[in-house]
Amino acid sequence: MPDQSQTTNRGSGYNRRDFLKGSGAAVAATAIAAQATDEVQAQGKGKPNVVSSGATKVKLTVNGKDHVLMLEPRAVLLDVLRNDLNLTGCKDVDDRTASGADTVMIDGKPVLASSRLAIQCVGQTIQTVESLSDGKNVDEVITGFVKHDAMQCGFCTPGFVMATRAVLNKNPKASLEEIQKQLGGNICRCGTYHGITKCALEIAKKGGA
Repeated sequence: MPDQSQTTNRGSGYNRRDFLKGSGAAVAATAIAAQATDEVQAQGKGKPNVVSSGATKVKLTVNGKDHVLMLEPRAVLLDVLRNDLNLTGCKDVDDRTASGADTVMIDGKPVLASSRLAIQCVGQTIQTVESLSDGKNVDEVITGFVKHDAMQCGFCTPGFVMATRAVLNKNPKASLEEIQKQLGGNICRCGTYHGITKCALEIAKKGGA
């Protein structure tokens, strides 16, 4: 008769001794991982990055003034400007951020207000079209729009004014081609492009004088 102590399992090729060894290793690995996790959490690391869904205090700098508001994380900058700060020059024309009527400047760059969450703008400088007129002093872009009849229904006008101001801030001597390219993100359904570009080009020529 064959020696039973030397008999092997020819079915799976995996015996009870191997199973117990593997189980022991798995238990040991789990214990080590758990201990490492506890140590990391004890050091204040590994905490989940969770943003509250409720309203929280947010400070926005708009037109040179600081505003502390209670806002939900989902609040869009456009809605905050219009509904919370009563800065209605920024227009809500469509839901695809395609017209450019909601153009503002953030840290000097033209941005569509409906494309940014308000909490994304904390610590940044926001300018709306209201910043270009204080009742006494009016930016020459605004007076230029009036002079060259660069508006009709008026819904796109604030966005175009801000985009034009941003172009001229970046390059006071901008050419017609540069102006047209930089204003490409704004749409006027009334077709006042000729007056808008005439205004911008006239100011640019003054900058190059």
